[in-house]
Amino acid sequence: MTPTGTVAALCVGTPHSLGVEDAEDPFDRPWTSGIFKAPVEGALRLSSLGFSGDVQADLNVHGGPDKAACVYSATHYPDWQRTLATDRFTFGAFGENLTIEGLDERLVCVGDVWSLGDAIVQVSQPRQPCWKLARKWRRRTLTEEVVSSGRTGWYSRVLREGSVAAGATLSLVERLHPEWTIAAANLVMHQREGDTAALARVGALSASWRHTLERRLQASTDTRP
Repeated sequence: MTPTGTVAALCVGTPHSLGVEDAEDPFDRPWTSGIFKAPVEGALRLSSLGFSGDVQADLNVHGGPDKAACVYSATHYPDWQRTLATDRFTFGAFGENLTIEGLDERLVCVGDVWSLGDAIVQVSQPRQPCWKLARKWRRRTLTEEVVSSGRTGWYSRVLREGSVAAGATLSLVERLHPEWTIAAANLVMHQREGDTAALARVGALSASWRHTLERRLQASTDTRP
């Protein structure tokens, strides 16, 4: 059966600055992040650099053509809501642009091409959550928990710009690498389980992930007797 998904929420936001100088709790010290996303009504333009109205704070690690849209599965929300014991955990809570029903890391592959509203997108890599996710939810171990659970979400690049709204269907157009589910790629990157060299050769993989894997392979070669 060909997988399909539905956009449960389209979420955007702009950077927020929070905290106060010299706060006793590190969580309360100054920081700035674009992780604060909220669902919007109506359609937004999805360009090669992301959704209109969506802004990242740190362009060194967020945003760019390989990370135009951050996607997260709605399936994971009940578990995280229980873990975080909060009633504020609504769609967009993980800083994603698209909260998707019907798809998760086991059903989506690196290189997948999907139609999304008027746009065409391609899956570029799993998401690697940064420390700001833990900071937002005031849970020091949250980033590690997301990675170890495999419930990371993923990024997509834009092959054809277009209009997207909540309720849009994601339909699979082409599957280039069925062996490289997001779950399998996560295992290689984070657990070092699987064929690192094979994943590094996937042309649709983001440049940053290929660079990391190639450096790992080179380091392994350099340490051989």
